[in-house]
Amino acid sequence: MELDLADGRTLRVHDSGSGGLPVFWHHGSPQTGDLLAPMLEAAAEHGVRLLAHDRAGYGGSTRLPGRDIAAVAGDVAAIADALGLDRFAVAGHSGGGPHALACGALLGDRVVGVVSISGPAPLSADGLDWFAGMAPAGVAELRASVAGRAALEAHLANAPFDPEVFTDADHAALAGPWTSLGDNAGAAMNASLDGLVDDDLALVGPWGFDPAEVTAPLLFVHGVLDRMVPSEHGEWLANRCRPRAELWLSPRDGHVSILDRVEPALEWLSRG
Repeated sequence: MELDLADGRTLRVHDSGSGGLPVFWHHGSPQTGDLLAPMLEAAAEHGVRLLAHDRAGYGGSTRLPGRDIAAVAGDVAAIADALGLDRFAVAGHSGGGPHALACGALLGDRVVGVVSISGPAPLSADGLDWFAGMAPAGVAELRASVAGRAALEAHLANAPFDPEVFTDADHAALAGPWTSLGDNAGAAMNASLDGLVDDDLALVGPWGFDPAEVTAPLLFVHGVLDRMVPSEHGEWLANRCRPRAELWLSPRDGHVSILDRVEPALEWLSRG
């Protein structure tokens, strides 16, 4: 489905079209909102209607230059209105985690539950050594983001993929049940760097909201071995959002293998 917005942009929307509780999935960076098979299977298991959209600048969605993390809330509200959805849950992985939090913070009681899987904390997070524990390739990309758009674009144009950002468990997941995730990320990045550039710049800039403003129940899920977004980020966010937040730490998981926790996370949402 393509949705035309009042500001002239278009969003490409993906909808499983079945199930009870609507859950908006916020994809990682770089990806599109295509609903991958393991996610659809998990949603069907728990009677969830899974929805997603290509975030601005990715896939079939128009770019929104200068967007912050908060901007996604208006897009999700527009999609929900178009589909006649009054209330829904939100979930996201990696770069999608902050975008799920934005919806929880800014859409009030329309959001009944929030899940962030391997999501980063704000760069301004008090008391968090933000870059500590990240793989060198990830640090280089995000430090280029802090330096600004030109530095980031130059970095992304010349930086080869470093497999060391992933653990053995991550590589096994990408070779097995989550092969489609790697394919999707590659296609998103090959099509254009716009979405990734805008995501990275939004991540290291002011988010436009405080995660503590989320009023719905929250679940943070993180792999302790994560080399892209260290688990200290999830711990910081959970502490920031208490007493409404719950934290699941998975000792053997990295950034991709933690996606095997999507199924119990959707179960957690459906129970709420």
